[in-house]
Amino acid sequence: MDDRLQQAVEQLRSEGVRMTPQRYAILEYLMKSKRHPTADEIYRALSPHYSSLSVATVYNNLKLFIEAGLVRELTYGDDSSRFDADLSDHYHAICEKCGAIVDFEHPPIHEVEREAEARTGFRIHGHRLEVYGICPACASMQA
Repeated sequence: MDDRLQQAVEQLRSEGVRMTPQRYAILEYLMKSKRHPTADEIYRALSPHYSSLSVATVYNNLKLFIEAGLVRELTYGDDSSRFDADLSDHYHAICEKCGAIVDFEHPPIHEVEREAEARTGFRIHGHRLEVYGICPACASMQA
């Protein structure tokens, strides 16, 4: 088990959460995924291995992981939330054709947060940045 997964499991246990095989599988899938899966994608990937897994189980566990601060829910207005277990400062490039989401790193733009606080009086807790375009696979199909 990788360190990040072990730490997440220990955190959940310390909060009194019982680690069922399905819960562990969902968490492990999220932590290994680079694709920012939807709940349905997680269900389809894991259900062949867990006959008692339901879509509701996936959603309930995702909610638990979000509340525990282990996963972020990414909403982009298309009614299908995606989930990201990478909580580091990073940003997303999103394909307007296929919906692929790719992480990229850039120095955090904390000065934007400070400026937002100064101009609005809000106490800013963070920010999210997405850039939109066409991924290489979709661009090659257009050529």
